[in-house]
Amino acid sequence: MFRTLFISIVLVLASLSANATTYVYKGYSTSFSDIAYTIKGDYIYSGYSTSFSDIAYTIKGDYIYSGYSTSFSDIAYTIKGNYIYRGYSTSFSDIAYTIKGNYIYSGYSTSFSDIAYTIKGNYIYSGYSTSFSDIAYTIKDN
Repeated sequence: MFRTLFISIVLVLASLSANATTYVYKGYSTSFSDIAYTIKGDYIYSGYSTSFSDIAYTIKGDYIYSGYSTSFSDIAYTIKGNYIYRGYSTSFSDIAYTIKGNYIYSGYSTSFSDIAYTIKGNYIYSGYSTSFSDIAYTIKDN
């Protein structure tokens, strides 16, 4: 689930200001205690933090690195076109997610049954839904 959330966050980041601090909350909440991730610049931090030790991922160009790193060996994902690949790869067999419109699909698919998340406004919904009860995460730009 975290991988899909992470990819969702990366997509939403494209529409937000690079200088802003963005918070990702669990569910519909915007309570301080429900902050799952803090996004600032090229970094995604765990929880409500901008501490070096809490960096979960670094985003540079087409690559998403684990932790505070831009080392080739730490590439977690490669983003090319509408596809998110595992590691440093653009091989068909390494496609983790397909992005089309407001939907994120599992693997190499645009089938209705493979929709993992729907993105609409500042909300990320589980599956093919925009129902209040299916809000998995709320994203707020500060």
